[in-house]
Amino acid sequence: MSLVGARERRVRTGGVELCVAELGDDRQPTVVLVHGYPDSKEVWSEVAVRLADRFHVVLYDVRGHGRSTAPRPLRGGFTLEKLTDDFLAVIDAVSPGGPVHLVGHDWGSVQSWEFVTVARTEGRIASFTSMSGPSLDHFGHWIKRRVRRPTPRRVGQLLGQGAKSWYVYMLHTPVLPELAWRGPLGKRWPKILQRLEKVPAGDYPTPSLPSDAAHGAWLYRDNVRSRLGRPREDAYAHAPVQLITPLGDAFLSERLYDELEKWAPDSVRRTLQAKHWVPRTRPDRLADWIAGFVTANEGREAGVPAPEPVASGRYADRFGGQLVLVTGAGSGIGRATAFAFAEAGARVVAVDRDAEAAARTAEMSRLIGSPEAWAETVDVSDEQAMEKLADKVAAEYGVVDVLVNNAGIGLSGSFFDTTAEDWRKVLDVNLWGVIHGCRLFGKQMAERGQGGHIVNTASAAAYQPSKALPAYSTSKAAVLMLSECLRAELAGQDIGVSAVCPGFVNTNITATTRFAGVDAAEEKRRQKKSARLYGLRNYPPEKVADAILRAVVRNEAVVPVTPEARGAHLLHRFAPRALRAIARMEPPL
Repeated sequence: MSLVGARERRVRTGGVELCVAELGDDRQPTVVLVHGYPDSKEVWSEVAVRLADRFHVVLYDVRGHGRSTAPRPLRGGFTLEKLTDDFLAVIDAVSPGGPVHLVGHDWGSVQSWEFVTVARTEGRIASFTSMSGPSLDHFGHWIKRRVRRPTPRRVGQLLGQGAKSWYVYMLHTPVLPELAWRGPLGKRWPKILQRLEKVPAGDYPTPSLPSDAAHGAWLYRDNVRSRLGRPREDAYAHAPVQLITPLGDAFLSERLYDELEKWAPDSVRRTLQAKHWVPRTRPDRLADWIAGFVTANEGREAGVPAPEPVASGRYADRFGGQLVLVTGAGSGIGRATAFAFAEAGARVVAVDRDAEAAARTAEMSRLIGSPEAWAETVDVSDEQAMEKLADKVAAEYGVVDVLVNNAGIGLSGSFFDTTAEDWRKVLDVNLWGVIHGCRLFGKQMAERGQGGHIVNTASAAAYQPSKALPAYSTSKAAVLMLSECLRAELAGQDIGVSAVCPGFVNTNITATTRFAGVDAAEEKRRQKKSARLYGLRNYPPEKVADAILRAVVRNEAVVPVTPEARGAHLLHRFAPRALRAIARMEPPL
């Protein structure tokens, strides 16, 4: 998607001429998008067109890039001070006297941190959205604190970011970067982005890439060493800041922003399941977040306070805006999990075969904090229905960031009392429902190429044998092994897989569990007794939901939940004979 229909103007400043493009109604709030390295303004085209129906969108080629001219000489022509002069010249031309909302990616964000922390721009910036580019001043202080107090964790953070910054060292070498970009690297760069970052093919990058990248090397040479060695002490943001952190960024560690609140006390954090080039790979999500932040902060210079972010949960900075799909969300662990993600600001798709229950979960999710929540009715054991659901979700809501395969049914009874039909029913839901979810939604995650996470609800019964639960335990053991196999297969694509194994949790599955080999009256009695026993145990599903969110954050493989589940897991690993002895005991029903 190109910038067709954009209005262009030339802005002269500091010996260069900048190419500025505008979209949308200039009577609306102005949003200025600043590109990074080695890009030109076209990196923002997908985001810009999504914002143009609500805002006055301004993009400009940084000096020496795209259709802007380069300074002469190049050395000393790309300092942050001169880049700030350029920014002020642009906003004076497109929004004279009025504040603008600033958005930066990569080096566009690095220089925008300068814009939002120097005194001469105060009052001209209404908000700042930063992604994949830290303040060099903040980075310099971050390094100094870790050098002065080198704990093992801090040394690890330094070494980790040092490894990610390999390209910075290369760009400081004389001549070689220019030769590489004007030669083989410049020709191969589009295919490199497609292969490593999953950036879609199209009209990006522009043909000016080789010269843009060669000129842009001076962004690093003119600024990095001087600022990291002598960072400013007054680099405090004078506008609200929205930080968007791609979790799969190969060049920047999340830890760089650990002290963000010190420098930007009025800030909001969001994370995105994506790699570095998010303006091209996740333009829909960025446009929504930018629009929301601009709207929330429009008019604050007149003293109107911005509304507090709705998401306030423990993991709000991790899951805010992400798309989470939960099956079996009409009750129990599924509903609690949907609510937990909603409280963290995620967009929720609540899936259940009970339409009313799914609708209630979606409605409550919106009230709790989800910016958007939808209810979908499907039987997870129905392959065609699941395929239709996957197509609908992708088309209407987007590719799922977190999938929770939670739907399940219970079945108790001896092996010989369990009929073939009983086996089919429990395996169709407990195992095939998980297979369908992983196959369909997991494939969409893999094809997007920006990572994700799959959570499969297994059970402590997956590794704790019981003569009363042969079918149920078999289905859950299969889910556990499927999760382990998928985890190995998808690790290289930044897709985590977790198997959550609850023990005795107080949900309505006990009241609906079928008991093989008994008549209806006896089945009803056993259902009531098992529900009463689980009620006395009273382990709430909310604790399982919290374990699920924690498993995604930590990318945990197998997660036993409840003390008895953890105890059985230890016995399974270190004393399996004891576990087999327990399996022979008669259940208290």
